Amino acid sequence: MKKIGILGGGQLGKMLCLAAANWDLEIYVLENDENCPAAPYCTKLVIGDIKNKQDVIKFGQLVDVITIEIEHVNTEGLIELMYQGKTVHPNPHSLNKIKDKGNQKAFFEAHNIPTSKVFYCKNKAELEQTIFYPSVWKSRLGGYDGKGVSILKTTSDFEKLPDEPCILEEMVEIDEEIAIIVARNESGEVVAYPAVEMIFNAQTNMLDYQICPANMSVELEKEAKALAGKVIESFDICGLLAVEMFITKSSDLLINEVAPRPHNSGHHTIEATETSQFEQHLRGILNLPLGSTKMRLPSVLLNLVGEEGFEGLAKVEGWENALNTEGVHIHLYGKKTTKPNRKMGHATILNKNITDALENAAFIKQYFKIKSHAK
Repeated sequence: MKKIGILGGGQLGKMLCLAAANWDLEIYVLENDENCPAAPYCTKLVIGDIKNKQDVIKFGQLVDVITIEIEHVNTEGLIELMYQGKTVHPNPHSLNKIKDKGNQKAFFEAHNIPTSKVFYCKNKAELEQTIFYPSVWKSRLGGYDGKGVSILKTTSDFEKLPDEPCILEEMVEIDEEIAIIVARNESGEVVAYPAVEMIFNAQTNMLDYQICPANMSVELEKEAKALAGKVIESFDICGLLAVEMFITKSSDLLINEVAPRPHNSGHHTIEATETSQFEQHLRGILNLPLGSTKMRLPSVLLNLVGEEGFEGLAKVEGWENALNTEGVHIHLYGKKTTKPNRKMGHATILNKNITDALENAAFIKQYFKIKSHAK
C-alpha cells in the first residue's frame, strides 16, 4: 500500500491518522511541533515547516501520496512534487485558488457558480473608497475558525480593520447556512453527504452548533448536492471538498466558501454516517471506491473550545456529565495549551429526535468546560 504524507499535524491530521490505522496505512506527517495532536498516531513525524518550499519537497520524497489538513501550505513545493511524479491531492493549482479568498471568489464568478456580490481591494485605502454597510470583510489569506472575517455595521468597525488585501461582500439575507461535504476520486466517482445546518457564534464567527440533517426540502438538498458536485469537478479536486452555502430568503443557493480537506462541518460523520469524512478522504486520494454517505442517526455537533480568559495547560471539567449522557461521543484533540475560543475538541450527540439531541448538546455545553492551569 502507498505511503501517505500529510502536511500539518493538527486535529484533522490526528483524525486522518486514526482512520488510516483501521487499514494499517503508513502515514507520515510534516509539522514543526513535536507535540502536535497527530504525533502519537502517525507512522512517522517529520519536523519541518509546511510553509517552506524545501521542507515540503524533502518531505514529499518520503511518501507516494501527499495531502493536506490545512490550506495554508507551500503550494510551489507541491507543484514541483507533482511534476516529479508524486500524487498530490488536492490539486495544488486549485489549492492556490482556494487558499486566497479573492482568487476563490473570482473562480466562482468565472465558472458561473452562484455566490454573493464581491469587491476586491488591495489595501485599506482602496477599501475606504468601496465601503458600504452592512457588509462582510474578509482577509484574502490566512483566515480560519472565524479569524480574518469581520461584520461591518458602522465606521468604527471599519477603523478596526488591518491594512491588507481583502474582499468585501454583500451582506446576504439568509434563511439558513448549510454545508455539503462532497468527495471525488481519480476515477471520477462523486458522492455527497447529507446537508448540515450550521449555527455560528455571533461574537467569534466560529461554528457553535451543527445539525444534521439540515432543515430544508428534499428538492433543495438535491440541488445543493448537485451544486457541490459541480464545484468539486470544476476545481478538479480528489479527496474531500467542504462547500459552505447560504440559503437566501427566496430559497436560492449561494456558495460562501470551500475547503479542500476534512472540515469541522464533517466531524459528525465519524459516528453519524456509514463512512466518516476522514476515511472518505483517504478513499478519494488513493482512488479507492468511495464509501456510503448514508446517515445512521440525526446528530448535533458541538465545538468544545477554550474558555474566555484562560491560557496555559488545558484541563477538562465535567467529563462524567458528558459520558453519562446517552448518545454523546466526545473527541479531545490533545492540544497542550488553550486560549479563548481555541478548538480543543468536539462532541457529537446522536438521537432519533433532533430536539432531544439539541437539549443534550446544551447540557454538555453548560457542564463540560475546558480550562487551564499553571504548570
